[in-house]
Amino acid sequence: MTEIRAAKRKPVPVDFALQGGGSHGAFTWGVLDRLLEEPWLSIEAISGTSAGAMNAAVLADGWLKDGAEGARAALAAYWRRVSDAAAFSPFQRTPMDKLMGRWSLDHSPAFLAMDLLTRVASPYDLNPMGYNPLKPILEESIDFPALARSPIKLFVTATNVRTGRGRIFRNGEITADVLLASACLPTMFQAVEIGDEAYWDGGYAGNPTLTPLIRESTARDAILVQINPRERADVPRSAAEILNRLNEISFNSSLMKELRMIALLREVADPGTGEGARWAGMRAHRIMTDTLAELGASSKLNAEWDFVTMLHADGRRAASAFLDAHGEDVGRRSTADVDILLAES
Repeated sequence: MTEIRAAKRKPVPVDFALQGGGSHGAFTWGVLDRLLEEPWLSIEAISGTSAGAMNAAVLADGWLKDGAEGARAALAAYWRRVSDAAAFSPFQRTPMDKLMGRWSLDHSPAFLAMDLLTRVASPYDLNPMGYNPLKPILEESIDFPALARSPIKLFVTATNVRTGRGRIFRNGEITADVLLASACLPTMFQAVEIGDEAYWDGGYAGNPTLTPLIRESTARDAILVQINPRERADVPRSAAEILNRLNEISFNSSLMKELRMIALLREVADPGTGEGARWAGMRAHRIMTDTLAELGASSKLNAEWDFVTMLHADGRRAASAFLDAHGEDVGRRSTADVDILLAES
């Protein structure tokens, strides 16, 4: 799509669905940074989990201050703060990793020690004060009370530890603790208590959750930014690779179920006029990259600025490729082949 045609195009309401994945969320930052340059994309709602939820909240807060440019500036400032804080983290690449251009922390002594400890000790033992370095960054980056006034609907998913069910937090409910709950890996952090309940990473229940986008947004187009690889060519062999693949499968399973529901309802001759019709009528689009599938799980804890900006650049490239190939289709038809999921079931 040419720049002139994009500028003249009528606004198309869209929703974003943003997956989580630690520092790999910088890829999503790049995607959003590029999409926010398109004046014809009118953001109605964002559903996010973990890093996706943080990107969503930062975007919405920045939008309140100065529209799309404010959102872009807020995202850039947030990721810079994350990277600056990571400079003091014990999880660092070794000199050999840097020399070889490897982004993983697989050889980092601190990461290896932590990986072993989390298999035999709980975060309640290892981090009794429950400190999370992201909390002050979030509090500095986001005006949480202002999110209640945002024209962009936010849906943040966290998993209730007691019931195992996902809870969706909306604009006026979102706090730093809600975002931390959505990103709370139970082997690394204590469950985040909100009210009378405790929460773990939302990826176990919805990564991200599509249901509120269909029920509560007027947009019919949803752009999914997927950073957890759905497929891998090789069978995992090492303990770390096996655990990582298990997490990828579990963190994608709820999303795959919702996409499969869309595919099933499309096959129904008459899905009706209620919620079934809204599910069947959803136009799905997906932006992803092969780069993330080539990175090890430990790289999700690597927030070096060079790594973060590399993922950001990859996200911008992926978003530009999507716009070149499918920009004209947004608002008209789906570009993500969800029907293939039926063949796999």
